[in-house]
Amino acid sequence: MTPLISGLRRRADLWLNKYFTGNSMDYKQVFGITLPIFVDTSFIVLMAILNTAMISSSGVAAISAVSTVDTLNMFMISIFIAIATGGTVIVAQYKGSGNRIMVCRAAAQAISAVVAIALLISLLIIIFHAQTLGMLFGGAEKDVLDKAAIFLIGSCISFPFLAVQQAVGGVLRGVGETKASLVISVIMNLAYFLLNFLLIKGFDMGVVGLSISLIAARVIGAAASFVYLLKYNHTLHFAMQRLFKLDTSNLKKILFIGLPFAAEQMFFNGGKLLTQTFIVQLGTLALTANAIAGSISMLLQIGGSTLSVAIVTVVGQCIGSRDTQDARKFIKSFLGFSVLLFLLLTGIILPLFPLLMKLYAAPDEIVPTIFHLVLLITLTQPLLWAMSFVLPAALRAAGDSKFTSLAALTTMWLFRIILGYILGITFKMGLMGIWVAMVAEWGVRGLIFGLRFKGDKWYRHKLV
Repeated sequence: MTPLISGLRRRADLWLNKYFTGNSMDYKQVFGITLPIFVDTSFIVLMAILNTAMISSSGVAAISAVSTVDTLNMFMISIFIAIATGGTVIVAQYKGSGNRIMVCRAAAQAISAVVAIALLISLLIIIFHAQTLGMLFGGAEKDVLDKAAIFLIGSCISFPFLAVQQAVGGVLRGVGETKASLVISVIMNLAYFLLNFLLIKGFDMGVVGLSISLIAARVIGAAASFVYLLKYNHTLHFAMQRLFKLDTSNLKKILFIGLPFAAEQMFFNGGKLLTQTFIVQLGTLALTANAIAGSISMLLQIGGSTLSVAIVTVVGQCIGSRDTQDARKFIKSFLGFSVLLFLLLTGIILPLFPLLMKLYAAPDEIVPTIFHLVLLITLTQPLLWAMSFVLPAALRAAGDSKFTSLAALTTMWLFRIILGYILGITFKMGLMGIWVAMVAEWGVRGLIFGLRFKGDKWYRHKLV
């Protein structure tokens, strides 16, 4: 090893120890949790982009229908993902306290609760799918609504299987087994991509092919989750019969974290649904531009999204071991690291914009609109996004779920919805007005959470 490389390694080691090593865990453990989540998030986003690009080959109506339903899907999926997050927090805190028995019980209860909620949501939406689409997107073109109905029913059939994968992934992250969670996620998303390629590109089945691929891939993901828990996991000591035993003590703790977050996500994604109804008024091309710009924004948010997931495990284990000093240190480090990742990804992705437009087969008339939307978020995300999303994830991991949910809901409705309507529709700024309102919401949310973090109320909730 040359002196130059040796010197760089020493400096890197000093930097990592300074910012990512504490009493609860060292930087190797922190990045052992974070790196698999980064790979997982990157893979999911890239698959989503490629799938969106594939469905765009079926026409503007197809991509508009999928984009419209995906907004509704996120509203429903966010509910059981919120309960899964409650499971992650409780499992992480039990892991930090060293209580192995309660780790196992909490994990089983989290999986049961998430799947039960997903089943209920699926049945309700399938029964009332026509009324739901008519109420929310009745102004869309008939071709868009017909394709949206197919994709919505297919999505709902897949929800219970997705719930299994999400719940298992959540409890595995809680005990720090992010590599296993990564493998399961890769299996599911790779199956989705390959099936889409076969059915959409190969057999030209459009939205029907997309729906079949989604169901099959999520069945595969659920099966892989149970196979791992029963055959390969040695931390949770999982047994299927645990799923059918009601543990009210752990269920209450999971719901204490999960329900406020679920309410927040319902109203948050409900607000996104309302925003989507604004965009419907602007026409099919506006829906398409919004979908493509939103997809590119997911690319830019890979680093921040990774840290918002990883920080739940890291802070949860710190709080479980009663080390609030470590929790503060890691939160500050994660916020700073998020800014660096945003800048790095912006520098990589923005020059690729022309290539991405070809990938999406975007109509020429909407390319300038998409570019202006992407430029807006590349300029604002590095400063505003982490405080708005990574920080509340950390506060929630410490048990401060009610405050974070209330703050998020208030800013969502005052800015993203009311201001978005005023700028986008009343002042006729269109998509740009709606996106400016979204950025304003990030700024206000971040300020509120930053002030909360300076105090001590956020870590005074005793859960385990």
